[in-house]
Amino acid sequence: MESLGLLSSKLTNILGLKRSPVAIKFIPQGEPLPQGFASPEGVRYCQILMKASEGESVLLTPEHIACPASAAALGFKLLPDKLQSGEMLAAYGIFASREAGQNTLRTMPRLPMGQYQVVAACPLADAPYNPDVVVLESVPEHLMWIALAHVRTTGGRLNFSTGILQATCVDGTILPFLEQRMNASLGCYGCREATNMSESECILGFPARYLADIVGQLEELQVKSLPRVRGKAVFQALERRTQSSQEG
Repeated sequence: MESLGLLSSKLTNILGLKRSPVAIKFIPQGEPLPQGFASPEGVRYCQILMKASEGESVLLTPEHIACPASAAALGFKLLPDKLQSGEMLAAYGIFASREAGQNTLRTMPRLPMGQYQVVAACPLADAPYNPDVVVLESVPEHLMWIALAHVRTTGGRLNFSTGILQATCVDGTILPFLEQRMNASLGCYGCREATNMSESECILGFPARYLADIVGQLEELQVKSLPRVRGKAVFQALERRTQSSQEG
């Protein structure tokens, strides 16, 4: 099997990614931690994902996590009452009422409380472990090709789930891990406020066991489909006909 470094390089080069794919590992209680990883204080999950996509290797611990929603989703801490009730989400104007916020939080997938001591995040190419999930933040066109590569040999449809809340931690990471399937998200209030995610970027995560096959299918798509789409020959033909009719 090809190394993570080679798979990451192929993924990056084929699509033209600007951020590194991120390798996420949930480390259970009692297992050794990877060496050479920073453990910054007062950070959110979406922020360690940002740091890893920019080249850093980071550990997120229950002691240092700053976001109560992602702390609960990761099984680090219980959800505070004001958040669980939906009061905080309504106060921020994210949802129109406490009931709406509460209903969304009630549907959130979460890891078992206390099962994992740390979340490790680093560039895919640098991962010293077998990742649980690979997460990408990029423009929709890049994520489209990854999603197509995932179903290229089977066909069918992909179903993406999002509450427009906890987009990076739940939608992009925890749901793919728990349900062992690809998921995508449009982003959320938290990650767009707390990180440098641009207006044009979205999130996609998938179990790392699919990585080699996805890259292999991207190589096949690169032969014909991808350059044809990016060449926009059909659109250019329309533009020429439109220009010709206007000139005539």
